[in-house]
Amino acid sequence: MASLPPAYQKEAEMVRQRIYVDGAGWSCSEEELPFLSLIQEAVWQGKKIVLRYKTDEESKKRNVSPLGLVAKGKIWYLVAKYEKEFRTFRVSRIVEAKLGDSFERPKRFDLEKYWKDSTQNFLSKIPSYPVRFKIHVSKIDFLKNILYIRILKYSKITKDWIEVTADLETREWALHHILGLGDSVVLWEPEELRESILISVRKILDSYSKNL
Repeated sequence: MASLPPAYQKEAEMVRQRIYVDGAGWSCSEEELPFLSLIQEAVWQGKKIVLRYKTDEESKKRNVSPLGLVAKGKIWYLVAKYEKEFRTFRVSRIVEAKLGDSFERPKRFDLEKYWKDSTQNFLSKIPSYPVRFKIHVSKIDFLKNILYIRILKYSKITKDWIEVTADLETREWALHHILGLGDSVVLWEPEELRESILISVRKILDSYSKNL
Protein backbone atom coordinates (compact mmCIF):
# COMPACT_ATOMS: atom_id res chain seq x y z
CA MET A 1 0.00 0.00 0.00
CA ALA A 2 2.96 2.32 0.62
CA SER A 3 3.76 2.18 -3.11
CA LEU A 4 0.44 3.84 -3.96
CA PRO A 5 0.30 7.57 -4.67
CA PRO A 6 -0.55 9.54 -1.50
CA ALA A 7 -3.97 10.41 -2.89
CA TYR A 8 -4.89 6.70 -3.00
CA GLN A 9 -3.26 5.54 0.25
CA LYS A 10 -5.99 6.99 2.45
CA GLU A 11 -8.70 5.37 0.32
CA ALA A 12 -6.90 2.00 0.33
CA GLU A 13 -6.56 2.13 4.13
CA MET A 14 -10.25 2.93 4.44
CA VAL A 15 -11.10 -0.18 2.41
CA ARG A 16 -8.67 -2.32 4.45
CA GLN A 17 -10.34 -1.24 7.68
CA ARG A 18 -13.82 -2.11 6.44
CA ILE A 19 -13.46 -5.26 4.34
CA TYR A 20 -11.32 -8.27 5.25
CA VAL A 21 -11.06 -11.61 3.42
CA ASP A 22 -9.93 -14.44 5.68
CA GLY A 23 -8.02 -17.34 4.13
CA ALA A 24 -7.30 -18.23 0.53
CA GLY A 25 -10.23 -16.23 -0.76
CA TRP A 26 -13.94 -15.75 -0.95
CA SER A 27 -16.36 -17.80 -2.98
CA CYS A 28 -19.95 -16.97 -3.76
CA SER A 29 -22.16 -17.39 -0.70
CA GLU A 30 -24.99 -19.92 -0.87
CA GLU A 31 -26.73 -18.31 2.10
CA GLU A 32 -29.59 -15.87 1.79
CA LEU A 33 -28.27 -12.39 2.59
CA PRO A 34 -31.17 -9.95 2.12
CA PHE A 35 -29.54 -7.23 4.23
CA LEU A 36 -25.95 -7.43 2.98
CA SER A 37 -26.30 -4.36 0.75
CA LEU A 38 -27.78 -2.31 3.58
CA ILE A 39 -24.98 -3.42 5.91
CA GLN A 40 -22.36 -2.46 3.32
CA GLU A 41 -23.98 0.95 3.03
CA ALA A 42 -23.92 1.40 6.80
CA VAL A 43 -20.25 0.37 7.02
CA TRP A 44 -19.18 2.88 4.36
CA GLN A 45 -21.37 5.72 5.59
CA GLY A 46 -20.63 5.23 9.29
CA LYS A 47 -24.26 4.73 10.26
CA LYS A 48 -25.67 2.52 12.98
CA ILE A 49 -27.91 -0.43 12.18
CA VAL A 50 -31.00 -1.40 14.13
CA LEU A 51 -31.17 -5.15 13.54
CA ARG A 52 -32.82 -8.30 14.76
CA TYR A 53 -30.39 -11.18 15.15
CA LYS A 54 -31.47 -14.80 15.35
CA THR A 55 -29.53 -17.33 17.43
CA ASP A 56 -30.45 -20.92 18.25
CA GLU A 57 -32.20 -19.76 21.42
CA GLU A 58 -33.82 -16.44 20.54
CA SER A 59 -34.30 -13.52 18.17
CA LYS A 60 -33.12 -10.26 19.72
CA LYS A 61 -33.18 -6.63 18.61
CA ARG A 62 -29.88 -4.72 18.76
CA ASN A 63 -28.63 -1.25 17.86
CA VAL A 64 -25.06 -1.71 16.61
CA SER A 65 -22.27 0.42 15.16
CA PRO A 66 -20.97 -1.50 12.09
CA LEU A 67 -17.18 -1.39 11.70
CA GLY A 68 -16.47 -3.88 8.93
CA LEU A 69 -17.37 -6.99 6.97
CA VAL A 70 -15.36 -10.21 6.95
CA ALA A 71 -15.65 -12.87 4.25
CA LYS A 72 -14.52 -16.33 5.32
CA GLY A 73 -15.11 -19.10 2.81
CA LYS A 74 -18.74 -18.72 1.78
CA ILE A 75 -19.80 -16.90 4.94
CA TRP A 76 -20.11 -13.16 5.60
CA TYR A 77 -19.65 -11.74 9.10
CA LEU A 78 -20.43 -8.26 10.41
CA VAL A 79 -18.04 -6.83 13.00
CA ALA A 80 -19.73 -4.14 15.06
CA LYS A 81 -19.63 -2.32 18.38
CA TYR A 82 -22.51 -3.22 20.64
CA GLU A 83 -22.91 -2.06 24.25
CA LYS A 84 -19.26 -0.94 24.52
CA GLU A 85 -17.94 -4.25 23.17
CA PHE A 86 -16.78 -5.41 19.75
CA ARG A 87 -18.97 -8.26 18.53
CA THR A 88 -19.21 -10.57 15.51
CA PHE A 89 -22.54 -11.32 13.81
CA ARG A 90 -23.17 -13.83 11.04
CA VAL A 91 -24.90 -11.84 8.30
CA SER A 92 -27.24 -14.69 7.31
CA ARG A 93 -28.71 -14.64 10.83
CA ILE A 94 -29.81 -11.02 10.56
CA VAL A 95 -33.57 -11.22 9.95
CA GLU A 96 -34.38 -7.49 10.13
CA ALA A 97 -32.25 -4.38 9.58
CA LYS A 98 -32.59 -0.65 9.01
CA LEU A 99 -30.18 2.27 9.00
CA GLY A 100 -29.85 4.35 12.14
CA ASP A 101 -27.96 7.46 13.23
CA SER A 102 -24.37 8.32 12.37
CA PHE A 103 -21.64 7.31 14.83
CA GLU A 104 -17.96 8.05 15.42
CA ARG A 105 -15.70 5.18 14.43
CA PRO A 106 -13.11 4.12 17.07
CA LYS A 107 -9.80 5.58 15.87
CA ARG A 108 -7.59 2.67 16.93
CA PHE A 109 -9.81 -0.15 15.75
CA ASP A 110 -8.09 -2.52 13.30
CA LEU A 111 -10.44 -4.95 11.55
CA GLU A 112 -7.84 -7.55 10.58
CA LYS A 113 -6.26 -7.61 14.06
CA TYR A 114 -9.65 -7.88 15.75
CA TRP A 115 -10.68 -10.77 13.52
CA LYS A 116 -7.46 -12.72 14.00
CA ASP A 117 -7.49 -12.18 17.78
CA SER A 118 -11.15 -13.16 18.16
CA THR A 119 -10.70 -16.23 15.94
CA GLN A 120 -7.70 -17.37 17.98
CA ASN A 121 -9.62 -16.80 21.20
CA PHE A 122 -12.55 -18.83 19.86
CA LEU A 123 -10.33 -21.72 18.76
CA SER A 124 -8.52 -21.81 22.11
CA LYS A 125 -11.83 -22.55 23.85
CA ILE A 126 -12.77 -25.45 21.58
CA PRO A 127 -12.01 -28.92 23.04
CA SER A 128 -9.42 -30.93 21.14
CA TYR A 129 -9.35 -34.63 20.24
CA PRO A 130 -6.84 -35.43 17.48
CA VAL A 131 -7.27 -38.65 15.50
CA ARG A 132 -5.38 -40.29 12.64
CA PHE A 133 -7.05 -42.56 10.11
CA LYS A 134 -7.31 -43.51 6.46
CA ILE A 135 -10.46 -42.75 4.52
CA HIS A 136 -11.68 -43.83 1.10
CA VAL A 137 -11.24 -41.16 -1.58
CA SER A 138 -14.99 -41.17 -2.25
CA LYS A 139 -15.64 -39.84 1.28
CA ILE A 140 -13.07 -37.04 1.63
CA ASP A 141 -15.41 -34.29 0.40
CA PHE A 142 -18.12 -35.55 2.74
CA LEU A 143 -15.64 -35.42 5.62
CA LYS A 144 -14.64 -31.84 4.83
CA ASN A 145 -18.26 -30.72 5.09
CA ILE A 146 -18.96 -32.23 8.52
CA LEU A 147 -19.47 -29.50 11.10
CA TYR A 148 -16.88 -29.28 13.91
CA ILE A 149 -14.32 -31.50 12.21
CA ARG A 150 -11.04 -29.72 11.54
CA ILE A 151 -8.78 -31.49 9.06
CA LEU A 152 -5.20 -30.73 10.08
CA LYS A 153 -3.48 -32.51 7.20
CA TYR A 154 -4.13 -35.21 4.64
CA SER A 155 -2.28 -36.99 1.85
CA LYS A 156 -3.10 -39.69 -0.68
CA ILE A 157 -1.36 -42.96 0.20
CA THR A 158 -2.85 -45.21 -2.51
CA LYS A 159 -5.19 -44.87 -5.45
CA ASP A 160 -8.21 -45.42 -3.20
CA TRP A 161 -7.14 -44.22 0.26
CA ILE A 162 -6.17 -40.94 1.90
CA GLU A 163 -4.36 -40.58 5.23
CA VAL A 164 -5.95 -37.92 7.44
CA THR A 165 -5.05 -36.24 10.71
CA ALA A 166 -8.04 -34.35 12.09
CA ASP A 167 -9.38 -32.79 15.26
CA LEU A 168 -12.83 -34.14 16.16
CA GLU A 169 -13.10 -32.14 19.43
CA THR A 170 -14.28 -34.94 21.75
CA ARG A 171 -14.03 -38.72 22.03
CA GLU A 172 -17.82 -39.10 21.79
CA TRP A 173 -18.00 -36.94 18.66
CA ALA A 174 -15.12 -38.88 17.08
CA LEU A 175 -16.74 -42.23 17.87
CA HIS A 176 -20.04 -41.09 16.34
CA HIS A 177 -18.49 -40.01 13.04
CA ILE A 178 -15.97 -42.83 12.63
CA LEU A 179 -18.71 -45.41 13.16
CA GLY A 180 -20.97 -43.51 10.78
CA LEU A 181 -18.43 -43.83 7.97
CA GLY A 182 -18.48 -47.63 8.24
CA ASP A 183 -15.90 -49.48 6.15
CA SER A 184 -14.94 -46.26 4.34
CA VAL A 185 -12.59 -45.41 7.20
CA VAL A 186 -9.92 -47.27 9.19
CA LEU A 187 -8.85 -45.63 12.45
CA TRP A 188 -5.19 -45.79 13.45
CA GLU A 189 -4.93 -43.50 16.47
CA PRO A 190 -5.69 -43.05 19.32
CA GLU A 191 -5.78 -46.60 20.67
CA GLU A 192 -8.53 -45.83 23.19
CA LEU A 193 -10.86 -44.83 20.36
CA ARG A 194 -10.01 -48.00 18.43
CA GLU A 195 -11.06 -50.01 21.49
CA SER A 196 -14.31 -48.04 21.80
CA ILE A 197 -15.09 -48.71 18.14
CA LEU A 198 -14.46 -52.45 18.56
CA ILE A 199 -16.77 -52.55 21.59
CA SER A 200 -19.49 -50.68 19.69
CA VAL A 201 -19.18 -52.95 16.64
CA ARG A 202 -19.40 -56.08 18.83
CA LYS A 203 -22.55 -54.73 20.45
CA ILE A 204 -24.09 -54.06 17.04
CA LEU A 205 -23.22 -57.57 15.82
CA ASP A 206 -24.57 -59.10 19.02
CA SER A 207 -27.81 -57.15 18.70
CA TYR A 208 -28.33 -58.31 15.12
CA SER A 209 -27.41 -61.94 15.84
CA LYS A 210 -30.04 -62.12 18.59
CA ASN A 211 -32.74 -61.03 16.17
CA LEU A 212 -31.93 -63.46 13.36
